[in-house]
Amino acid sequence: MHSSDYSQQSDDFKRIEKTIEYLEANFKSQPTLEEIAESVHLSKYHFDRMFKRWAGISPIQFQQFMTLDYTKQKLADSRSLLDTALDAGLSGPSRLHDLFVTFEAMTPGEFKKQGAGLEIFYGFCDSPFGDCLLAITKRGICHLGFVKGDMRLSALNQLYETWPGAKFLEDPKATRAIVNNIFMVDQTKKPQPFNILVKGTNFQINVWKALLSIPEGWVVCYQDIASHIGHPKAFRAVANAIAINPVAFLIPCHRVIAKSGKIHQYRWGAARKKALIGWEASKSV
Repeated sequence: MHSSDYSQQSDDFKRIEKTIEYLEANFKSQPTLEEIAESVHLSKYHFDRMFKRWAGISPIQFQQFMTLDYTKQKLADSRSLLDTALDAGLSGPSRLHDLFVTFEAMTPGEFKKQGAGLEIFYGFCDSPFGDCLLAITKRGICHLGFVKGDMRLSALNQLYETWPGAKFLEDPKATRAIVNNIFMVDQTKKPQPFNILVKGTNFQINVWKALLSIPEGWVVCYQDIASHIGHPKAFRAVANAIAINPVAFLIPCHRVIAKSGKIHQYRWGAARKKALIGWEASKSV
């Protein structure tokens, strides 16, 4: 997929996000397709075409993945699958496993230095889920986050604060190539491997590692992750670790939802979390 295609997908996502927010606000009235299309200032025909271009399925099909009945069933089905994946030490049928994602944590000594002497290259790029900020080191990706609206400066300042001792260099060409590869949807091409470099407490790192075992198109709850890392009562601490996940999408924190089946609480917005889950579900059917 060319970068211009990602720009189109990124533009489409702005309308998808508004659509999801509209549905959240008006779900009791069960809006028609015409009403949903009007909420983003498109005709029913153009809205349907735009949605299929972004998700590969119709808005009505996509809505099915957002229902409480669907997510509850998916939670029930995912538990046994997650057990198998974690026991095997693999991510099973997960797309992440296919992409050869490796995970490296900084040593306690490196953690203490807060990135001192580290060179971090960063860039803002289009993605199927809007504007994102990617940061890379020679050892791997250290940050991937989505940017809300026009908050690029805020996103960049948060990155600086996370790695206060590092030297930052803007490199849009290198980061764009990696983002294009991360969101590549052409299954005929062999993706390049990804290495992730993170810094955190042992508990946080164990939570992030567990997230790598959730297959694409599936969801688990916070309690499931807590149980699988050996701390069944620490689901609130698990939720806190998930909330500060430094590498979106590749460490799939969006695949963790409430035990009730509700999709909310996401660092980069609840609507984006729903879009991510629905987009992945559409690819796995």
